[in-house]
Amino acid sequence: MPVNEYGQMIGESMEGYTPGALPSIDFLEGRYARIEALSVEKHAEDLLAVYGSDTPREMWTYLFQEPVTDREELVTLLNQMLARKDRFYYAIIDRSTGKALGTFSLMRIDQNNRAIEVGAVTFSPELRGTRIGTEAQYLLARYVFEELHYRRYEWKCDALNLSSRRAAERLGFVYEGTFRQAVVYKGRTRDTDWLSMIDKDWPKVKDRLETWLRPENFDKNGQQYKSLREL
Repeated sequence: MPVNEYGQMIGESMEGYTPGALPSIDFLEGRYARIEALSVEKHAEDLLAVYGSDTPREMWTYLFQEPVTDREELVTLLNQMLARKDRFYYAIIDRSTGKALGTFSLMRIDQNNRAIEVGAVTFSPELRGTRIGTEAQYLLARYVFEELHYRRYEWKCDALNLSSRRAAERLGFVYEGTFRQAVVYKGRTRDTDWLSMIDKDWPKVKDRLETWLRPENFDKNGQQYKSLREL
């Protein structure tokens, strides 16, 4: 740990440090998943099954929005999402079918400090708990650390949303603490759990995710032999 002229411990020098760039993804491709920049024209038809009112009601408890009732309402919502200049939305595609099964976003982008959040994660029931969803998260994290060279990758969720926190920790995010009474949404208060992954964590996290995603870790029905938590 460096020490200054007053005998005080200080952080490591960041000589030559520059701010980070904004995301610029057309697509990222893996073995099972493909990430594409969100497009109303390309993805609205598929995403009606993700954002529509036929989805399980409990899926929306901890999301800021509610399900849409029809395609017209979905198109309006997607256009509103795309109009935001502070977020970059992506569709998650099943490579075996070409079908969009969910969306997520890079948001709360702090270029000066090279910190960025993955948020607005909206997975269809069909996507949850699959290697497609896991690989999509891996591809985005790899882009953040290896292409954008950001130092900090964040995940935030309602402190009562245990499934979201478990999903983040499974991927390699580390719990940092809870911001009490941080948000009011849907007519109720929310404490927010903060989790992060930093660039120093990434090599180990990457190796673990890549090991889990190998074809030999799955049987012919796509069931895992070893879980991520076992690796």
